[in-house]
Amino acid sequence: MITVPWRANLTIVVSVALATGLPLAFAAPGAGAQPIAPFHGRGGGMAAGARNGDNGTVKIHRSTTPVTDRRNEPHVCVFYLDAFGFDPGQSVSWQIKSWPPTGDRAVVASGALALDSNGGGRTGDMTLQNGHYKLFWNFTGEHGFAKQKVFWVACAAPTATPTPSPTVTPTTTAPSPSPSPTSPALPAPAPTPVKTTLPVTG
Repeated sequence: MITVPWRANLTIVVSVALATGLPLAFAAPGAGAQPIAPFHGRGGGMAAGARNGDNGTVKIHRSTTPVTDRRNEPHVCVFYLDAFGFDPGQSVSWQIKSWPPTGDRAVVASGALALDSNGGGRTGDMTLQNGHYKLFWNFTGEHGFAKQKVFWVACAAPTATPTPSPTVTPTTTAPSPSPSPTSPALPAPAPTPVKTTLPVTG
């Protein structure tokens, strides 16, 4: 058995603690001093009550879905963005890009949002051309990449309103004038006797 003096043990512990960033508590020799791990809150904060940063989530909702519904709806026509569980009053900026296979990654919509005291909030209703899209949701205090959601916009083609056929108003024609009474025919003139040398036959 090899005995190492307590100062050597302390040197090893301090070296490891400095390399890992752990705080130390010291005690008298032989008291079994151990490194103390930092307190981690729900979101990995260093102290109780620290803000959580990336703890929230964002959902795509149809315009008819209540804001309290935590489902994500990736097939929409008219929709809004709905945030849940972020830090109170966090500021959010968001972008929607057209996304393959139908899009070219161009930004088609963007905006900013201040979340309420419960870390929630929603955008107004919006719609885009039919196709595939990706949401990028950035916020103050994020520790990594933007939160992202992919979704499809598929609105039904508007039904054509039939064009009313023109109303034909019958035209009234004036009655044609009745023919005027004709004058009675004059009697034929009486034959005039002709003198002739021909013999009269019976």
